Amino acid sequence: MSPWPDRRIIDLFQVANPILQAPMAGASGVALALAVSRAGGLGALPCALLTPEAILQQAAAYRADAAGPLNLNFFCHRQIEPSEAVQARWRQRLTPYYLELGLDPRAPAPAAGRAPFDAAFCAVVEQVRPEVVSFHFGLPEPALLNRVKATGARVISSATTVAEALWLADRGCDAVIAMGYEAGGHRGAFLTEDMRAQPGLMALLPQMVDALDIPVIAAGGIADGRGIAAAFALGAAGVQIGTAYLPCPQSLIPQFHRDALATARDDATAVTNLFTGRPARGIINCLMAEIGPLSADAPPFPHAASALGPLKAATSTPEDFTPLWAGQAAALATPMDAEDLTRQLAAEGLACLARLSGRPDPAGSQAS
Repeated sequence: MSPWPDRRIIDLFQVANPILQAPMAGASGVALALAVSRAGGLGALPCALLTPEAILQQAAAYRADAAGPLNLNFFCHRQIEPSEAVQARWRQRLTPYYLELGLDPRAPAPAAGRAPFDAAFCAVVEQVRPEVVSFHFGLPEPALLNRVKATGARVISSATTVAEALWLADRGCDAVIAMGYEAGGHRGAFLTEDMRAQPGLMALLPQMVDALDIPVIAAGGIADGRGIAAAFALGAAGVQIGTAYLPCPQSLIPQFHRDALATARDDATAVTNLFTGRPARGIINCLMAEIGPLSADAPPFPHAASALGPLKAATSTPEDFTPLWAGQAAALATPMDAEDLTRQLAAEGLACLARLSGRPDPAGSQAS
């Protein structure tokens, strides 16, 4: 018998521990997913920056070494091409940085990545047949979603409000991720663009649990066993953890991102749209401090990134123009092997839950 007080996520995903690794595009890949899987959590591969061929390769590498289930994650944003006027306004805003680095602000820049879920990605899901498919920014169109569900995959997506959670549940999600305002990376919002009204996880989670009949997975500000226990106390059936995995050797972030995490404190992050055009939480850097962090001049997602590419390539301090995604609990993240971290998170969470309930400490019994 599992020592966890709520087995719904464990049974739904067939994992030993109800801990999901956040699929962080650009920061996580096969190595991190495998490490989490080996410790009994749900490993994830972020696909928004990958081609279908690359997804097939990474999924095959994961299947070759993992005994646990696989979560493939996709973005569901609508592609909006910015007007020439919008692009020109953004270039004008960045012109001082271009001139400082001896660059021509009128020179063409490479297009920004991040492709939304489409028929080609759906065909990959049908070929790989992952146990879980997760989405960000809502869900794909019904025809594609039906094809995904026909593979037998469990479908989950992120919600930043109760209204978004109900929208996802009504369209057939098997579980919903409650993404509190504390969470790092791109906000999962898709029914609202008002960041001023976004609730934190402590307020959002119990309201979402009360509103839904399906399991809720807590995300945002969870980086140790205390956070896991708090999430379960508020009704969560599982947790999704991202920032705590960033300092692990299996993550793909550059050294300057690791250095920023090592000195981050509780007030080190802010929500910004400067790097992609969509609100996301990251460590405050030069660009955020001087321009934003939120600017109406930024082109729609993901096109704001295009004009930043030449600046990152030309400067000796790319961290000034690179998103350093992280959540508000970044100071709790410590560099350690991701498999060991997952086992530690599970053991700490169970021990904390046992103390709160007055039960014997189950540490070392069935946490992995």
